[in-house]
Amino acid sequence: MKGLLCVLLLLESFVFVVQQQVDGGLGKNEINHQLSSEDRRQNSPQTHTSGDSQEYSPLIFTDIQAALRELTATVTEQKANIRALETRLREQQTLLQEEMNKKNDAREIAFSTSLLRNTGGQLGPFDTEITIIYRNVFTNIGDAYNPNTGLFTAPLKGAYMFQFCIVSFDKVYPATASLRKNGSHVLNADIDIGGRVLHSSNSVVLILEVGDVISLRLWPKRVLEDNQGNHNTFSGYLLFPLE
Repeated sequence: MKGLLCVLLLLESFVFVVQQQVDGGLGKNEINHQLSSEDRRQNSPQTHTSGDSQEYSPLIFTDIQAALRELTATVTEQKANIRALETRLREQQTLLQEEMNKKNDAREIAFSTSLLRNTGGQLGPFDTEITIIYRNVFTNIGDAYNPNTGLFTAPLKGAYMFQFCIVSFDKVYPATASLRKNGSHVLNADIDIGGRVLHSSNSVVLILEVGDVISLRLWPKRVLEDNQGNHNTFSGYLLFPLE
């Protein structure tokens, strides 16, 4: 009977230790202390009564103690794994948020330019067609327009609006500019020869893929003229992205 009582006491201690470990109430040292106390209790001299006394093997306690220590190590390891998993999840959430921010930034695309900076002047006439470089940049959200080349390069697929206006004061040469998509003609704006200031403008909505290039080209034997009024302009913006 006393051997059975010892087993029951040990099982009760086992349940208490496990519960405390799960609830975070006991540290590893406290669990070991609990186990040592049970060792001393079970190894203390026992008084046997005649009739129902029986020999209790200390190997049983050794096996249970080893199981408890293994359980403690497993719980500790799992807690460390959970902390590592939480850290990785936070890192992934941060990366995901950064990617979302980049995508949102890429959806904000707009530019507005004029032909010359500060001072007036004339562009042309030339013997061959040239790309018109609008060097005075009012707005370039998304940096899709390059003021060094005059080219707009689509950073993502979408529907884009483009508008341009040309002005000529010249009495001899007309003015013609054409909007090109990847070098292919889309539409023109024309000014015939006259003796006064003449304006012409045009606009278009285009579906662009990533990397498509939009440019304005000045025809041969044509001129553009501008002054501080910034009459020759080129602008565009993303209406909405497409999948």
